[in-house]
This record gives sequence, structure tokens and C-alpha cells, in this order.
Amino acid sequence: MKRFFRSLSVVLSVLGILIFSFIAYADSTVSDSFESVNGETEIGCTFLSLEGNSAVKALGFTNSDGEYIARLMAFDLFPIKEVSVNSVKRRYVGVGGDVFGIKLYTKGVMAVKIDSLDVTTGEQSPAQLAGIKCGDCITHVDGSVIINADDFVSFIRNSGGKELSLTVERDGDTLNLKLTPNPSESGSYRAGLWVRDSSAGIGTVTFYDTENKIFAGLGHGVCDVDTGKIMPLSGGEAVRATVNGFYKSTPGDPGELCGIFSESVLGSLRVNSVTGIFGELKEKISAKQMPVALETEVHEGEAQIVVTIDGNDAQYYDAQITKIYPASGNEERNLIVKITDKELLAKTGGILQGMSGSPIIQNSMLVGAVTHVFVNDPTQGYGIFAQRMLETADEIIGATNKEAA
Repeated sequence: MKRFFRSLSVVLSVLGILIFSFIAYADSTVSDSFESVNGETEIGCTFLSLEGNSAVKALGFTNSDGEYIARLMAFDLFPIKEVSVNSVKRRYVGVGGDVFGIKLYTKGVMAVKIDSLDVTTGEQSPAQLAGIKCGDCITHVDGSVIINADDFVSFIRNSGGKELSLTVERDGDTLNLKLTPNPSESGSYRAGLWVRDSSAGIGTVTFYDTENKIFAGLGHGVCDVDTGKIMPLSGGEAVRATVNGFYKSTPGDPGELCGIFSESVLGSLRVNSVTGIFGELKEKISAKQMPVALETEVHEGEAQIVVTIDGNDAQYYDAQITKIYPASGNEERNLIVKITDKELLAKTGGILQGMSGSPIIQNSMLVGAVTHVFVNDPTQGYGIFAQRMLETADEIIGATNKEAA
């Protein structure tokens, strides 16, 4: 009997340690705030719940924004901490999946490569001496706005070797740099700097906010091919495109959609950010409406992706969400999606470049968008939560309404 109680004591001690460890882990890793739709709140863990469950009992009060204070419970028995629950309205958007062409113009010019020049005193790089770095955006020269690369080159060639004052944007900061061009053998002046003022390519539309005439695509920003940095947007267009073929993906060599731009303008570009490319629709369009899932409603399991691999006809294909990163600080990598549809795998080998932005559907809700393909396994790729893209779209709507007021 003593042995039994001794064993029972050990078991209870171990169980207590495990429960305490779980509670401590949940306290440190689970968010302090949640969102509730129609009184239902998804926690994202089977063993966790909010006191009151579907009714979400308020321990404190409801403020003007509909925020509740609720108690997070483990196993419906052990209180962990108090959290805020925001009551939100279910949002609906038109599902994309169609390919579109992107014509993007940068704010000023972006420095993409720095070269050395042969001068009488040896090799020099005026750009490097000025402190310019790849990825910098030069917006003004001597107070004049730089619209494109031709503007910048004209200032350099006509400088006469005099010092130029540059306004440069770098990682959100504005810098004032001094650049002194050097003469070349031909007599013209050079800065030892390669710049870019535009970009073009194709991607996939994720959703249309038909009510507010906003569209969203890619799920990640348009980046410069040389620097890898997001290109600052001054303007641009999104145009309709038709898929006229593709290169199949193989391990180590991701394939690519091939598209033809049309003359039909979808809309103007407004934002190029880590959550995607966004713009204003030229006119309202007709698209199948679907609810947008909250981050906490997305789970591992069966799903579908909506892609266009022929013409302009978007199709649904089977997929699997294999991993979720709810606390990820990386906006573009919230989940991993794996293509399971045999037809799509046979045709494309998996995810292709150009499929970025392809909607991910689960439980008849838009849950995310494909953002990146795994180079060594193109059947898989990263995705972003649709809710995060919608938040960026809402910022555009808010800014537009403010401008109108």
C-alpha cells in the first residue's frame, strides 16, 4: 500500500509539473488579445478556452469599441491570465486567383549597384565616397525632385564636377548626402552608380474589396532584383493579363508563369509593402464573395488554392496547410502550404513564380495567400494570413477617406 501511495505521489507530482509548465508556456506565448466574430472566439489550441466559451463572459466591461476582458483557461479548469477580446464584424471580399500585370514606378531612383571609376589618382567611386548604399532611394538633387533615371543622369552629366546635394531615403530615414561626380575619359561626368526607376512583372490577385474598390495581390512586396529590397512606390498600374504558358517547377529550379499584358487597366497602384501590392480599382468588378478568416481560425489541415495556369480562367486545386506560425514576426511567412492536387502537380510540379498572391481557401473562407515557393521542394511554399492583407487594405481605405474629408 505504501508503494502504491508513493507511486501515486510521483505520478501526481509529474502531472502537476506538466500542468504548471503548460500554463507557464501558454502565459508567455499565447496572445494577450483575441478577436471575436458573432460571440465565437478561436484560441488555436484544443486545451485552451475563454471562460464563458461561445458567450465570452465579460469580467470587466465593454468599451466603445466592443472590447471585452475575459479569462483564458487551461483544460477549462486552470486560469492562466486575463485577455482582451475585441468584437469584430465578419468581413467579405471577392476572391481573386486571376493573373495581373504590374507596372511599378519608384519614388525617385533606387541605387542598385556601385562602381569604381578610373581617374588620374586611381580608382574612385564618387557614390561610395558620398555614403550612398545599394537600396538607397534618391528623391532630390539640389532640391529638385527626381522623377526617373534620366533626371538623375542629367544632373550628374551636367554637374561640371561641382558638388551635388542629394536627399536620400534609407530604411525609413531621410539623409542629406554630398556627391561630387568625376569626369570620365569621354569628358562627361559620372557618379559610379547604377540606378533603377521602375519594375514590371506578373502576379496573382488575392482579393477584391468590391465595396471600397480596392484590390490586393502577391502577398509580399515587389522587390528590386539586385538589392532584394522593397521598391518605394510613387505610382503605377495594374493591368489585366493572360497566361500563355509556364515553365514547370522541379526541385532546385522553381518554374514560372508566362503572361501577356493587355491594354485593359485593372487599377492604379497605391501601396507596395511586405503584405503585398495594393491598388484602387478603376471600376467595380464582379467576384465571388467569401468571408475572410481571422488568424485564429486558420488551422492545419485540408485547404485549396485558387490559381490560373491557362488563359485567364482561375481554378481551385487541393492543398494542405501543414504548419502555422501565429506569432511570427515575418509578415510573409505565417503558414506553410503544400500542393496535394495530382492534376496540378502533374502539370506544374507545384508552385510557380507568378502564383504569389494565389488565394488559400479553408472551410469556405479566405484564409491566406501563397507568397513564396520552396526552391528545393516546389510542392510547398509559404503563405500570409488574409487578415493581415486586409488590414493593409483598410489602411488605404482610411487614408482615402481622410483625403476626401
